[in-house]
Amino acid sequence: MEVILKEDVINLGSKGDVVKVADGYGRNYLLPRKLAMQATEANKAVIEQMKAAAARRSASEKAVAEELVHKLEPLSLVFTRKSGEAGHLFGSVTSADIAAELAAQGFEIDRRRIVLGEPLKQVGDHKVPVKLHRDVTAQLSVTVKAEASEEEAAAPAVEAAAEEAPAAE
Repeated sequence: MEVILKEDVINLGSKGDVVKVADGYGRNYLLPRKLAMQATEANKAVIEQMKAAAARRSASEKAVAEELVHKLEPLSLVFTRKSGEAGHLFGSVTSADIAAELAAQGFEIDRRRIVLGEPLKQVGDHKVPVKLHRDVTAQLSVTVKAEASEEEAAAPAVEAAAEEAPAAE
């Protein structure tokens, strides 16, 4: 039996492919789940039109993504988090944090497009890939800084108070 796949099917093919499958597999699995349709001449013509429309849509989406890359690449995001002595963060910077910061700067990017293997847990500069399109990925610069601890923040205030005290006499 020949079928045209409506969706990507693992170990069989991708959307729009015409594949030959066993009759039972096609009738009992692919067709009832609407993963495929029978490969008639009319259906093949419809699929060709759908492929052409999808290619045009993908090309326009790719152009928009490439334009967005030029806006994102020079951008640098800075996060301040509490950290330990070795520069290891107590919390972390996640893709949701990065997406929220991008939204605050006017870029609406879904957090699932931010390719972060693991949350950032170290102080320092990081390059984070943002997958904007199947073929287009932007490299976003993310800097994680350590938050000044209460002791470090109090030290300059104490020094300043010590300098002002003799001047008052």
